[in-house]
Amino acid sequence: MELIVQRTFAIITMIALLVSLSGCSMVRLSYDQGPRLAWWWLDGYVDFNREQKTLAKHAIQQWFDWHRSAQLSEYADWLSAVRSQFNDPLTPEQVCRWSDELQGVIAPSFDHAVQLGAPIVLSLGEAQWHYLEQRFAKSNDKLRRDYLQPNSKDRLKASIKRSVKRIENLYGNIDEKQRNLVTASIEISPFNPEAWLLERQRRQRVTLSTLEQLTTEPTPAKQAADILRTLVEYTYRSDNPDYREYQVSLAGYTCGFIARMHNSTTPNQRQHAHDKLKSWEIDLRTLMADNRLADNQ
Repeated sequence: MELIVQRTFAIITMIALLVSLSGCSMVRLSYDQGPRLAWWWLDGYVDFNREQKTLAKHAIQQWFDWHRSAQLSEYADWLSAVRSQFNDPLTPEQVCRWSDELQGVIAPSFDHAVQLGAPIVLSLGEAQWHYLEQRFAKSNDKLRRDYLQPNSKDRLKASIKRSVKRIENLYGNIDEKQRNLVTASIEISPFNPEAWLLERQRRQRVTLSTLEQLTTEPTPAKQAADILRTLVEYTYRSDNPDYREYQVSLAGYTCGFIARMHNSTTPNQRQHAHDKLKSWEIDLRTLMADNRLADNQ
């Protein structure tokens, strides 16, 4: 998930979305710090020069200005729709539908990021691609440490720990029976970190060769943006038929796991999740209101 230029400047979308998972008190602060965080993250991958630094910071700020006014209401509405059904049992089909809807909601953010980022990508040079290649290797090493523990018991333990942390962030503390459900579900999961790493490395090679070609051959910004959009799309829907089949299988399993986990929760746990979603929605709408107030001043 860290293929930097595949998501050229699109990572800032995910900062706004994912950082909210740390709790409502962080959403507005994290979003307001988004341009700085996005710049720091991107520069860590490609090492912008002085001229590119100015262009990149401007593009990032443009994106956040657009995103705040054009997209936050969509996210808030999606959260509201999900929250309204969170007290009821869920089906895997319903969870998958929510996932598809969210992908549709955030798609314009990635597209706009590519439009703004394409001219800057075209300005990058050979030394920066070597820098990016090194960063890819470093991120792959981290994936190995986090997901590819040599000992199978250690790998299972790490996977359970990650899952429980994510679940408890939304629902609050879970009981032993629910932890057993998590363990049993993970033991039959089709998730294959080895396949993920191989596909990730393949996509990184494609990314590097594509970007090097863009910068060594005259390429209009519009054409470059179209190529970058394809790279982004293949991150989520692989152009490798075998891996795409795996992605579909994993998505189906994940929807089923989420539904089973939700259906095991108590009324208090569902209320906890309901309140958490509501707090995120309120923060998003507050950000929208802050933006309108600033526009009127």
